[in-house]
Amino acid sequence: MVHVLTFIHWNPSPEIFHIGSLAIRWYGLLFASSFFFGYFIMLQFFKKEGVPVEKLDTLTTYMVIGTVVGARLGHCLFYEPGYYLTHPVKILEVWEGGLASHGAGVGIILSILIFAHRNKLTFFWVMDRVVIVVALSGLFIRMGNLMNSEIFGHITNLPWGFYFLRASNPAEALDPRHPTQIYEGLCYFIIFLSLWRLYYVKQGKVEPGLFFGIFLVGIFGVRFIVEFLKEPQVGFEHGMILNMGQLLSIPFVLLGIYLIYRTRKLAA
Repeated sequence: MVHVLTFIHWNPSPEIFHIGSLAIRWYGLLFASSFFFGYFIMLQFFKKEGVPVEKLDTLTTYMVIGTVVGARLGHCLFYEPGYYLTHPVKILEVWEGGLASHGAGVGIILSILIFAHRNKLTFFWVMDRVVIVVALSGLFIRMGNLMNSEIFGHITNLPWGFYFLRASNPAEALDPRHPTQIYEGLCYFIIFLSLWRLYYVKQGKVEPGLFFGIFLVGIFGVRFIVEFLKEPQVGFEHGMILNMGQLLSIPFVLLGIYLIYRTRKLAA
């Protein structure tokens, strides 16, 4: 048996500092950072391909709205519909927590459909570049979850297991657990690096839908697998063979496989 001292005792405060009654939290900072770094990466794509930079400012606005609204509605409707449908005003209280990546995915797709139509760009041209920075944002979001001591895994004896001392349920802090936030975050970062490198290898000449397909298979495939190590996020997931995160990932993975097949068939 691994000695308990080899485990990591994780106890950082989710808050960085206060400004009066306003608390600045790591999650919020990391969430905002994902847009900050994503903007500059997209800026390079726009300049490289001669697209007016002012369109990027508009795209960023669409992305922020689509991500936040989609992620919030996704959490409320996928994970706690009974509560939020009877307390609809609570949906607006985003600061209380509760964002779902699958909802964010739907929100981003819809926002880019609208943006591409209004700015006379093709949907896949925009999406194939946006998914590169979205993969990077996945790393930031999961590190935010780590700082919140949330969305962790089952009990483990592996030496890198974390004691999440600030877990919302004190009983869950008694045993070392899989740091699934780190597992996911690192996988997302690898997907980001792979897509980013492939973009430059291809000199921006990307088969329409290919990067989007690779992103969907990679991101949601990882999500599907890592979910087997996670503790249930909501009560109704107990006893389920596949949890809600896995069920919601399946359509995204299938769409990704179709897009990759489609681009390969068109290129043949």
